[in-house]
Amino acid sequence: MTDGGEAVLAAIRSRRVVRAMTAEPLPREQLETILDAGRWAPTAGNRHLQRFVATDDPTTLRLLRMVSPGMLQRPVAAITICTDRPRTAAFGFPPDAPGLHVDVGTAAATLLLAAHAIGVGAGPVTSFSRAAVAVVLRLPDGWVPEMIVCLGHPAPGAPAPMAAHRRLTWRDLTTWVP
Repeated sequence: MTDGGEAVLAAIRSRRVVRAMTAEPLPREQLETILDAGRWAPTAGNRHLQRFVATDDPTTLRLLRMVSPGMLQRPVAAITICTDRPRTAAFGFPPDAPGLHVDVGTAAATLLLAAHAIGVGAGPVTSFSRAAVAVVLRLPDGWVPEMIVCLGHPAPGAPAPMAAHRRLTWRDLTTWVP
């Protein structure tokens, strides 16, 4: 395996959801680096039907927290992954096409790994009012917020990541089919 391959696997193994963040702002360059990585996420047919809405505005972040019960951390920046429904329809996808959710997931995984790679803490949030988030972010008609990725510097002495009773192995999660 190449050194680069080992580095990618090490990043996958060491990335954790960050639920406590400091108030220290993120440099805009770091946010842009994470967003640039997001465009490389695999998508159905390379169509890029998801859109990113980024903010580091304290008022907007406070409003997002008010309508997002799952946002336990106090991020200094956030990227909301949205599905562009008009673009989706133009490609002939029904609104409930499973591939749309897969694209959101691959985008989120890519953003989380990119943040980790540059030393930024990140955590996904899916518990929020879609209608309220659309208003807070002034989303264009047809853009549906699907997930929020909170960003910030991990707080020292933060609670340890949630642990399972025991760490699962790939063998625990896999069934081989002959």
